[in-house]
Amino acid sequence: MKPASIELCCAGRPVARYVTRPELDPRHSPRPYLHPVTTLGGVRVTELMPEDHPHHLGAGVAVPDVAGHNFWGGRTFVRDHGPTALDNHGEQRHDGFRRSGPGGFVEELSWSAGDRVLLRETRTVATAEVGEAAWALDLTFSLTDVWGEGLSLGSPATNGRPGAAYGGFFWRAPREATAPEVFGADAAGERAVHGRRSDWVALAGEGWTLVFAGASEETRRDPWFVRAAEYPGVGSSLAHADRLVVAPGGTLVRRVVVVVADGRLDRAGATAAVREAVAA
Repeated sequence: MKPASIELCCAGRPVARYVTRPELDPRHSPRPYLHPVTTLGGVRVTELMPEDHPHHLGAGVAVPDVAGHNFWGGRTFVRDHGPTALDNHGEQRHDGFRRSGPGGFVEELSWSAGDRVLLRETRTVATAEVGEAAWALDLTFSLTDVWGEGLSLGSPATNGRPGAAYGGFFWRAPREATAPEVFGADAAGERAVHGRRSDWVALAGEGWTLVFAGASEETRRDPWFVRAAEYPGVGSSLAHADRLVVAPGGTLVRRVVVVVADGRLDRAGATAAVREAVAA
């Protein structure tokens, strides 16, 4: 039986599938995800459970450390020990849609560790046309502490692994024969873009370009996590240098807009596409 899912469309064409109840090993921190995501021309731009990181699930939201619980999947980075296999994996459970249709949805989720619900999330996803050869995925997630004691969010970086501040929004792109080109609004190259704040960053592969933009002031404060040579992926860094605390009953909100384009955009083209996508 196939996992429950819905299809998203833009400009009259299917562009993504959103899987709400995946059947996954608990060690992968089961969670809803977008895959496959394609350009308007049909080029696939997400990867699911690749051999190098089988817990990478297309595009979605994942945090490696929520009060010690792993909502990212795989091993947990433990200070002074390194990556360690622990029985600490959480699960994001799809509770239902407030509304859904081919142009997007509003979803309710529970972030659970065993029988304890730590966070409740409202996730909003929408599609929009961007010119003739691109479209935009607009994703907002709101995480609210329901544990009642406040929650501390961390990353491998805050646990002692420099340069690995991943956690929040994350998009795993497909591996190709050569690594994708990486550039930002004012920098070029993986080393120059990774770990820095920028209005947007881009990956340009074989016949496709992805441009990731922080679409709110708080989101733009988060540095970007970028990989290209090791594997192609882009995400936000909720806990970059220090742990991020969600106060008791408090809510954390982030909004990311991703331009999905056929062909290879240059910096001017990416800038124009992001401006149109965020306005849309």
